[in-house]
Amino acid sequence: MSKYSEIPLDFSGLSTVPIADRGGKVRVEHMAGVHRKGDSATAWLDRLPRLLAADSLRAVVRDIAAAKQERKALIWGMGGHVIKCGLAPVLVDLMDRGFITAIAMNGAASIHDFELGLAGCTSEDVEAVLPDGRFGSAEETGRLMNEAIYRASAAGIGMGEALGAALDAIAPQATRPYSVLWQAWQRAIPVTVHVAVGTDTPHTHPAAQGAAIGAASHRDFRLFCSIVKGLHSGGVYLNVGSAVVLPEVFLKAVSVVRNLGFDLADFTTANFDFLQHYRPRFNVVERPHAGSGGKGYALTGHHEIMIPLLAALLIEAEA
Repeated sequence: MSKYSEIPLDFSGLSTVPIADRGGKVRVEHMAGVHRKGDSATAWLDRLPRLLAADSLRAVVRDIAAAKQERKALIWGMGGHVIKCGLAPVLVDLMDRGFITAIAMNGAASIHDFELGLAGCTSEDVEAVLPDGRFGSAEETGRLMNEAIYRASAAGIGMGEALGAALDAIAPQATRPYSVLWQAWQRAIPVTVHVAVGTDTPHTHPAAQGAAIGAASHRDFRLFCSIVKGLHSGGVYLNVGSAVVLPEVFLKAVSVVRNLGFDLADFTTANFDFLQHYRPRFNVVERPHAGSGGKGYALTGHHEIMIPLLAALLIEAEA
């Protein structure tokens, strides 16, 4: 006999309902189809379950394809890891196919991309060089990026355009094709770079000038706001791999555009990352659509898998 004063409830009086009346959010028509050898990526997408992230992926592919067809803005915001995991050829192909009309980078993305175009390598071993202070001390990266940023003001251009132009002048023929900055510059596709002073290794170089960095990045923010106007009624903004800077920049740009009286509603946003963080969830996926229509999606996975997969689905959707 139990020592407790409380006794278990008697369940005999519980009411039940028929399962046919209750229904369910998951039904047999939502089930996945089986992949068949030789089928296309489009067929693979169609056979995913009609649920959750699979439906989100379908929606993002559909909305990007529609935005391209309607000549709406297709803006890709990129964090550093997106660049350093080898996706430049995929991104360049998407530019040429019209699936990227503008690019926003955080500072890390611009550094990794600049180094790939300049030297064909990037991403130092931080743990190995931090103990003796060599982290972020690459001479060419710091000097050449800061020189380009300093020249940006005199040329009346922003940081992204200045870095692309610099690579056109100094990068070897063999490595420059692997730079998104250079490839976009060649095609006159706008690239904006948004930095927080002190977060990027070129800021620790003797050639760094805070006024030039701030002016070049602020010009790019203003340019980005102009580009965001094009999202109205069918455009798409993708935040890929930036957990803090670009989500904050995007939300401020949305507010600026609306504050100036431009219509900005009924567009699509999506956050691609291997972890879903607070700022992308609210500043990209949810808040921009409050009271204005449109839809936001969150898709979780490694960039080196998810972005080539998205590209393949877009290419087949185009056909």
